[in-house]
Amino acid sequence: MQSLRRRAILGGIVWAGIAILLGGIALYYVLDGQVQRRFDDGLSDRYIQVVAALGNSSGDAELLESYLTDPLYQRPYSGRYWQIRGPDESTIVSRSLFDVLLPVAEPLSTDPETWTVQGPDGPMRGIGGLVRLEDGTNWSVSVAESLASITSERSQIRRSLLTTFALIGVLGIAATVVQTSLVLSPLNRLRQEVTRRWDRGEALEPADYPEEVAPLVSDIRALLDRNREMVERGRRQAADLAHALKTPAAILRNELDALAQSGMDVADAQTALTRVDAQLMRSLARIRAATSGADALVQTDLLNSANRMARLFRTGADGMARQFEIDVPADLRIRMDQQDLEEILGNTVENAFKWSRRTVRLTARPMPDGVELRIDDDGPGIPEESRREALRSGGRLDVSMPGTGLGLAIVSDLVAAYGGTLDLEASDLFGGLRVRIGVPAQFSPGG
Repeated sequence: MQSLRRRAILGGIVWAGIAILLGGIALYYVLDGQVQRRFDDGLSDRYIQVVAALGNSSGDAELLESYLTDPLYQRPYSGRYWQIRGPDESTIVSRSLFDVLLPVAEPLSTDPETWTVQGPDGPMRGIGGLVRLEDGTNWSVSVAESLASITSERSQIRRSLLTTFALIGVLGIAATVVQTSLVLSPLNRLRQEVTRRWDRGEALEPADYPEEVAPLVSDIRALLDRNREMVERGRRQAADLAHALKTPAAILRNELDALAQSGMDVADAQTALTRVDAQLMRSLARIRAATSGADALVQTDLLNSANRMARLFRTGADGMARQFEIDVPADLRIRMDQQDLEEILGNTVENAFKWSRRTVRLTARPMPDGVELRIDDDGPGIPEESRREALRSGGRLDVSMPGTGLGLAIVSDLVAAYGGTLDLEASDLFGGLRVRIGVPAQFSPGG
């Protein structure tokens, strides 16, 4: 997992989940203990009430009941009971016990003790002790209550805690996402600023970022400055190299032309020199594309360049016998340097003119993710199994036509430098070859 955002969010969720789980368990046991203590305190209070009633009534059953007026003591199996055993082994019970006795052992101590047994309506908890009245008689007093109420209360506590902590968990996850986004926002802004400022030739300002990110910004600024210097140096060297090679090549071509006019056979040398010129053109085009605005926000008017190509080819010898159609929307701009665009158009249109019978069409359309170019001709086309060979450097499928076989290879290199695609297809307009070129609206150096 390489994303810092996903890592931070997932880590926050994991730790928040652990904290919520541990906190929920601890809180449940605290609340459960409070419920248990409250239940036991209620038992103790009722035990004291029964003991007081016993003392006031001196063991008289009818008088005893008049002191214990809780309605639950009157309803059979209500879940709340009391039981008194006298010194003569006689037993007085609440009407709620109906026809049963509490299954508890006789207390042996005057200190009340709690116990849990199975009662007439399920598990119950009670308290009992030995009570000595003023006349010296000993009485066994027991008070019990069903655990159904405490079980229900515990279930309600669990449900409430689950609902509460689920809500806390959702809010915690949302807070984690928001906090992570806020913390990482300077890095996101830095990523956007690197591309924008590189395109505009501007420098990054470390003071515009938090102090934790400022050292990274300083390093990136130094790296951008170094890269700009390297790109500029590469452009200068490419231009110098092109200038340095053109002159000797022109001299060699003039010498070969002179030798040819004197009757010498220099056809092989002229072909070799032509291929050397083409290879140099391809290499220089690749260098220029690599050091140009291939990954910048360069925009070129496509119709203007297409019209330039039309004027060039229509005035040529081949252009007089062929029809060159242009279907390009006005104001359509393509993310490509003008020189690179015109070299792409020049090579593809020249190739189409070379093989077409009468018609060549250049079509351009805006696409959701960029611009698509199509160059169609009515020539013989290229069989599907031979199209890959046509894109290979020097891949000439027919040596009867003049050329070096590098035109489409140069186009492929330039299109790839802009993150685009090049495909050779059968033309559904004229039946010949279609060259389809796609140039994305945005360039991703990593992809």
